[in-house]
Amino acid sequence: MAGSWAGVAASFAGFSGVGLGAFGAHALKTYLKNKNMMEVWHTGVQYHLIHSVALLGCWVAMRTMPEPSPSLQWAARFYSVGMLLFSGSLYGLCLGAPKWTGIITPMGGLCLMAGWGCIAFAAMNVGNQGYTPVSRE
Repeated sequence: MAGSWAGVAASFAGFSGVGLGAFGAHALKTYLKNKNMMEVWHTGVQYHLIHSVALLGCWVAMRTMPEPSPSLQWAARFYSVGMLLFSGSLYGLCLGAPKWTGIITPMGGLCLMAGWGCIAFAAMNVGNQGYTPVSRE
C-alpha cells in the first residue's frame, strides 16, 4: 500500500523522540546544563515529536484515501528529512559536533516548512482529486 513507509517512519520517529527526550532529561542532564545546551536539546526534541505526530497524520490521511494524494506523500517525505536534519543537527551540536553542523539546521527547518506547505496544498485540492471526505454526522 502506498505510503505505508510513512506509518513505520512516524512510529520510529515518535519512539526515538521520546527516548531522546528522556535521555536528555536524565542521562545527559548535567552534561547539557554544563554546556548551556539544555534548551537546544529541548528544541530538538520538541520539533522531533511535533513532526512525528504530523507524519502520523499524513499516514492516517493517506490510508483513508482511495488514492493517496501526492501532496501528502511529499509532506511525509519533507517531514522525515526535516526531522533528521533539524533535530539531528541540534542533537549533534549538543553532543559536541563541529559548529559548522549548525548550517544544516535551517535546511531541516525549510524541509519542515515545505511539509506544512504540502499539507496546505493537499487541503486545497481535496475535492479536485475525486476524493470526498467522509461525513461523520
